[in-house]
Amino acid sequence: MGTVFKGGVIALPDGPVRADLRIEGELVHSIGEDLERDGDMVVPCQDRILLPGGVDPHTHFDLPAGEFRTADDFATGTAAALAGGTTTIVDYATQFRGQSLRQGVEEWHRLSIGKCHCDYAFHLAVTDWNDGIEAEVPQIVAEGIPSFKMYMAYKGLLQLDDGSIMRMMEILRDLGGLLCLHCENGDLVHWLSQQLAQEGKLSARYHPASRPGFVESEAVFRALTMARAVQAPLYLVHLSAGESMDHVNLFRQRGSTVFAETCIQYLLLNEGRYSLPQGDAMAYVCSPPLRSQADSDRLWEELRRGNVDVVATDHCSFNLMGHKDRGMNDFRRIPNGLPGVENRLPLLYSEGVAKGRISLETFVKVTACNPAKIFGLYPMKGTLVPGSHGDVVVFNPRYRWTVRAARQLQNVDYNPYEGWEVTGSVESVFLRGAEVFRDGRILGQEPAGRYLRRRGRKEEA
Repeated sequence: MGTVFKGGVIALPDGPVRADLRIEGELVHSIGEDLERDGDMVVPCQDRILLPGGVDPHTHFDLPAGEFRTADDFATGTAAALAGGTTTIVDYATQFRGQSLRQGVEEWHRLSIGKCHCDYAFHLAVTDWNDGIEAEVPQIVAEGIPSFKMYMAYKGLLQLDDGSIMRMMEILRDLGGLLCLHCENGDLVHWLSQQLAQEGKLSARYHPASRPGFVESEAVFRALTMARAVQAPLYLVHLSAGESMDHVNLFRQRGSTVFAETCIQYLLLNEGRYSLPQGDAMAYVCSPPLRSQADSDRLWEELRRGNVDVVATDHCSFNLMGHKDRGMNDFRRIPNGLPGVENRLPLLYSEGVAKGRISLETFVKVTACNPAKIFGLYPMKGTLVPGSHGDVVVFNPRYRWTVRAARQLQNVDYNPYEGWEVTGSVESVFLRGAEVFRDGRILGQEPAGRYLRRRGRKEEA
């Protein structure tokens, strides 16, 4: 017995196809006509789009942040992911200072096992570096975590020096791995923050002044220069500044392998949010901060041209009350991050595809296909072709609705897109052939998500 999605449009990276889709067991079996067999379950999909399950390669669930943790753990975060049409997340497991890499990985397995409603994998964020840690990297890659993250920002906490970063680039190049890099000049951010504090400028409206666009673009240029020097690929997370894309395009022309990620917030929100009253402005404190409308427009143009590879979320949710309000009198104490995993696909469709800014093919590439390819999950994830996982999102492109925090599955007390009018809605979601979400509800008694071992670039070759 199989499941046949009948009468819809299948969104593929090379263009939409009007056909039926058949799943047998956990896998896509066939695409075409007259696919039904006795005993099949038929899902009527007239006037619907069949999307491949979204792949969000940038989330932070159950992340420690000083005295507290992010509002979403793996249970609530992955439930919200399904509600937003995302069937696979890649979360940033973190090795904190004084820990081994092994300890970081084991802790994230402990936090996530048995809790995930969608399939999941890990990157490993490295915040400490010495000979012992360097020696651990090959084994972590061999076990299915071939991508690592380092920070050029958060001086004294997460920031690593350029020598350590360049050495990691060399190691991962030889292992077929990939370095994901947070590019902001941490020394300048620290200095600018101190200057603002001395001037008494500590409300949330001054957060973007502590991390202006040039601290990102300078770090991007420096990172690209290092990667080119050692001939290593590089993945740049959450780019927000138009000038950063100038550097990406330049180094691509020179032959560098570089992947550019932006996030939904940098496309839809701008720095005007920091001029709201303090209690509201705090909600939008994230790093990098929201930029000018000109930066947002530039990112849309680069997305349309195919120069932005991935639209992720950097989902890192903190409540306004009890988390962000601890920085009511000092923006430096506001935990950085926004929720977004529940809204990424509908918002990008509504503001992108429905308004003619990007094609449906681009939408599928940046939300599913490209991240699956970059991070060793394709073609099992990120597409709907025979042999791939039966991760299907039944999407109504005409349904109109309004974003309300009161109705979200994200475990956070606000939504940065509150009141946003959206065209396009996730009706139901199938994970490996089984329906797991319908009409706003998670189905089934137990979380169905599986941990995914990912392939490195050498394995793919």
